[in-house]
Amino acid sequence: MSGGGGGGGGGGGSSAPGRFADYFVICGLDTETGLEPDELSGENFEQTPLRRTFKSKVLARYPENVEWNPFDQDAVGMLCMPKGLAFKTQADSREPQFHSFIITREDGSRTFGFSLTFFEEVTSKQICSAMQTLYHMHNAEYDILHTPPTNDKESCSSTGDCNGTSVSKLQRFNSYDISRDTLYVSKCICLITPMSFMKACKKVLEQLHQAVTSPQPPPLPLESYIYNILYEVPLPPAGRSLKFSGVYGPIICQRPSTSELPLFDFPVKEVFELLGVENVVQLFTCALLEFQILLYSQHYQRLMTVAETITALMFPFQWQHVYVPILPASLLHFLDAPVPYLMGLHSNGLDDRSKLELPQEANLCFVDVDNHFIELPEDLPQFPNKLEFIQEISEILMAFGIPPEGNLHCSESASKMKSLRACDLVSDKRNGNIAGSPLNSYELLKENETIARLQALVKRTGVSLEKLEVREETSSKKDLKIQCDEEEFKIYQLNIQIREVFANRFTQMFADYEVFVIQPSQDKESWFTNREQMQNFDKASFLSDQPEPYLPFLSRFLETQMFASFIDNKIMCHDEDDKDPVLRVFDSRVDKIRLLNVRTPTLRTSMYQKCTTIDEAEKSIELRLAKIDHTAVHPHLLDMKIGQGKYELGFFPKLQSDVLSTGPASNKWTKRNAPAQWRRKDRQKQHTEHLRLDNDQREKYIQEARNLGSTIRQPKLSNLSPSVIAQTNWKFVEGLLKECRNKTKRMLVEKMGREAVELGHGEVNITGVEENTLIASLCDLLERIWSHGLQVKQGKSALWSHLLHYLENRQRRTTSGSFSTSGILLDSERRKSDTSPAMSPLRISLIQDMRHIQNISEIKTDVGKARAWVRLSMEKKLLSRHLKQLLSDHELTKKLYKRYAFLRCDDEKEQFLYHLLSFNAVDYFCFTNVFTTILIPYHILIVPSKKLGGSMFTANPWICISGELGETGVLQIPRNILEMTFECQNLGKLTTVQIGHDNSGLYAKWLVEYVMVRNEITGHTYKFPCGRWLGKGMDDGSLERILVGELLTSHTEADERQCRTPPLQQSPSMIRRFVTISPNNKPKLNTGQIQEAIGEAVNGIVKHFHKPEKERGSLTLLLCGESGLVSALEQVFQHGFKSPRLFKNVFIWDFLEKAQTYYETLEQNEMVPEENWQTRARNFCRFITAINNTPRNIGKDGKFQMLVCLGARDHLLHHWIALLADCPITAQMYEEIALIKDHTLVNSLIRVLQTLQEFNITLEASLVKGIDI
Repeated sequence: MSGGGGGGGGGGGSSAPGRFADYFVICGLDTETGLEPDELSGENFEQTPLRRTFKSKVLARYPENVEWNPFDQDAVGMLCMPKGLAFKTQADSREPQFHSFIITREDGSRTFGFSLTFFEEVTSKQICSAMQTLYHMHNAEYDILHTPPTNDKESCSSTGDCNGTSVSKLQRFNSYDISRDTLYVSKCICLITPMSFMKACKKVLEQLHQAVTSPQPPPLPLESYIYNILYEVPLPPAGRSLKFSGVYGPIICQRPSTSELPLFDFPVKEVFELLGVENVVQLFTCALLEFQILLYSQHYQRLMTVAETITALMFPFQWQHVYVPILPASLLHFLDAPVPYLMGLHSNGLDDRSKLELPQEANLCFVDVDNHFIELPEDLPQFPNKLEFIQEISEILMAFGIPPEGNLHCSESASKMKSLRACDLVSDKRNGNIAGSPLNSYELLKENETIARLQALVKRTGVSLEKLEVREETSSKKDLKIQCDEEEFKIYQLNIQIREVFANRFTQMFADYEVFVIQPSQDKESWFTNREQMQNFDKASFLSDQPEPYLPFLSRFLETQMFASFIDNKIMCHDEDDKDPVLRVFDSRVDKIRLLNVRTPTLRTSMYQKCTTIDEAEKSIELRLAKIDHTAVHPHLLDMKIGQGKYELGFFPKLQSDVLSTGPASNKWTKRNAPAQWRRKDRQKQHTEHLRLDNDQREKYIQEARNLGSTIRQPKLSNLSPSVIAQTNWKFVEGLLKECRNKTKRMLVEKMGREAVELGHGEVNITGVEENTLIASLCDLLERIWSHGLQVKQGKSALWSHLLHYLENRQRRTTSGSFSTSGILLDSERRKSDTSPAMSPLRISLIQDMRHIQNISEIKTDVGKARAWVRLSMEKKLLSRHLKQLLSDHELTKKLYKRYAFLRCDDEKEQFLYHLLSFNAVDYFCFTNVFTTILIPYHILIVPSKKLGGSMFTANPWICISGELGETGVLQIPRNILEMTFECQNLGKLTTVQIGHDNSGLYAKWLVEYVMVRNEITGHTYKFPCGRWLGKGMDDGSLERILVGELLTSHTEADERQCRTPPLQQSPSMIRRFVTISPNNKPKLNTGQIQEAIGEAVNGIVKHFHKPEKERGSLTLLLCGESGLVSALEQVFQHGFKSPRLFKNVFIWDFLEKAQTYYETLEQNEMVPEENWQTRARNFCRFITAINNTPRNIGKDGKFQMLVCLGARDHLLHHWIALLADCPITAQMYEEIALIKDHTLVNSLIRVLQTLQEFNITLEASLVKGIDI
């Protein structure tokens, strides 16, 4: 027999001595203090006295205290009997109920509790008569209601939870009569242990209870068994199994080795039966993204099982926030914690979900465990490869006879659950479970609805379900004799299989995560002090490698606290030895995968890799169970006085504390037999299992690094005085502020980082996914701030409901006449960008922006409206200003919020608004880019030139506006009207305006300076410079032009931000403008400058295509903008161009037309040099003809622009340059010094243009309208 190691025996220092259990506790009714109503559990006094809850006390605990795990009386008392004492009579069902619980300490370490609650007859006369008195009082109050008394039997459900079952039956006046009824009260025995061996503890407690209730007394006094479990049973070492004796039979537990998944002893099976695969995966996704999760059930054990399973399946990540799987009734106020949490709430089986007052639901995942129902937060991204993942899990469940959609009827009631042993399940056809015949998996699946749904989905993705394998049971069981019963072994098997499949998702997804970890350059000390400023993971690069469908999930997951802590741990542990055990296991798995995937680019594929580690994992459990490594000392008689240890049948005795308060004098066996390496490894091992964390530096560091604003892991389970509640809330306020600071900073760094890197290349945008993630998480934060300390909750979104209150208040004031304008008109300086005519400024109005959102019919929910409003305010750079205005209504804030709420802490509120102000430094398009289908009013202003008689214009003008998302089509403009507003579907960022006229009337010449277009919802204003004539015989004879626009920044901002990003390029304005009057005074560029301009233009296009698709700006700008390709090539052809006479303008187009005629005559005379040259010439002529034949009235410069764009699209530009350089027409029309005649320059020009060949250039429709080549 070998024992448990650790600090050599007793309580060596603060390390645990490796004992199986730390305390044995008894809770129940303290007859001395009598009946104390438990007001905190919030049960009302309308309940009949039997249904009320009374305070329970810790009656005894053995030993008194152990130093490595100080006894926390409040916490144990609350969690053993979370609802206090319960009374019943002989008419009620009194099944014992088992549940487990967790106590999380300040430092994040955990202790586990297992308790069995059963009913004992009340022998104290005072208590019985007190109950009788309560009944008399109750009946007197309720005499008014003359309802006939109902029989008690049917009225109490069999769930073993005694809160009555239907309100109509709550008026049972005669349900306790001291002369007729026997009164029972709940009592609970409990083990507090350092590790969670749930199955073993349950058996220990059940056997102890059985000993008290069975007619035959147990072989030894109860003290012997309790002494044994407290002092003589060791914890099994890592990788070993242990057998010890209960009262009636052996109990086995086994513990995984350091290279396996950590210990987990709850039945995963139950979670899948209760919720079904689909729900479990959704809940799992919510937990990974750190939403608030609230579990709701009548059974404490179910709450615990679901919570522990979900957190265990996250391996290698760990839940970093508030974790309270069983929330005692007295802590309900904790539900408005504005932080992510995972909590379990006990339902009394009466109230439905609608009765629950939950402070915030904007990002809450609500799980009604008993009713197979889950409510998800809005816009929850899909878990990567969700379908294949669900299929893989379903295959395993089916092999164990569990239908993937869960056993709906297992929710009906616990009593049925008990009768439905697994053997019945197997033969229960209705359930999709087949008896022991070999499974024809596919036939079985056909009848199964979930799988049918899956199939429909999977068909679309091209995976066939025909070859769905349901794993056959391995035959190895024949050769190994397993020591535990079949049923238990099945649970072990299913657990490990499911856990391996989940763990495999992360090893696949993060197989090359190490490459992206940013190792700190400085020493650890300084790394910790600056932890918050440091990026520890290269998110952008990691995401750029991931398949597109994964991005919505992954980009959000990388922002979570659990991911940050995981990477922090990685940075902390360089060497293998001091690696966090969880990390060690994960890394070794990742290494295996990388060996398998030798074909280098491992992760570029979204191929679903099934889990391959199941058999190995199962094998190690099987071996441990077949050959038990350790057997503990048998229980034996203790040195007790004669007459001690007797007890009465049916009553749990008061134990002899003298024999139980201390362990054996010297734990020789511990020292003697503990293997040395086991003692040494004990410290590491304790980390793994969340045992006691050693208080060395590293642990402290990691804790500090983790606790970025989330210091509260579990509410203090102690006296809940207002001061404690206030202090908790103060922590929350500080945490929220800190989180706000970190989020704004992170968003700005993202935005500016990119801007700084790419200064000067079109506009910059971070990947859509990434930006949406950050904005979504900002919206979540705002919702959490707005729901902190709410008096009364209305609607799902606290922010939107506050806005609606504000709106209502304003309307009341305006109708009562005390308040005149709801918006603030900005002085006209604000939006003007030059002195010439400008649009009247847009009103800044919080209410107007709300109305815009209310008018969008696509947004159906309050949460959605709040988010849209935040996005709109961010895009308008008014978020901070609007919120300040909203909060300036102090009356309203006071009415809606409790004193401790974040929004009523003035300093914090100011700082918060100040942080949000920093968003004004960057341009967001987070509204325009997301709501792509809504109608938007656009306001147009056309500014004709004052000089040269623009005002006499007689023709009918038209305009067509294009943006990244679409175009308006031709809009006729009423004559002489230069300003108009029209509505159309969101065009996105505007790119070009086509403007022209029909050439009618006497004076059909129009000199347009520029056009302005404003989005009336977001206030974005674009300016499209023109500066050229529209009219036959003027300039190049154009009746329509394509203008390229730039987004204006308002003056006030421009001053603030010393223009970090250059404005977007725009239509060539001044330079080309003078061509109109005389082409000769154009600044002459030398050949060097021209080459440079071509290089720049081509470079811009190349860079455009090297950016991820979501980040690319407008290609039109790069082609037709001020320093775009068209204007650079124009310079090439202008260089050394002969201008024949003084007053006649010659355009490049004229030269190109002549070249065309020359080639066509050559064709006719059939003097064709070579094949290759011939196709080029033919192509060239075909394009020129097509452009000349277009029905549009584009001028000669417009035609040249079109030719260049088409040439770029079809990769013909370099051929044409080569063609023209050799053309005799060139010799006639150009000086000797012209660039086009210089062979070396032309060759380098051709080389530069050839680089565009690899890109697939798509032209905006407005550039090539009317041409079909």
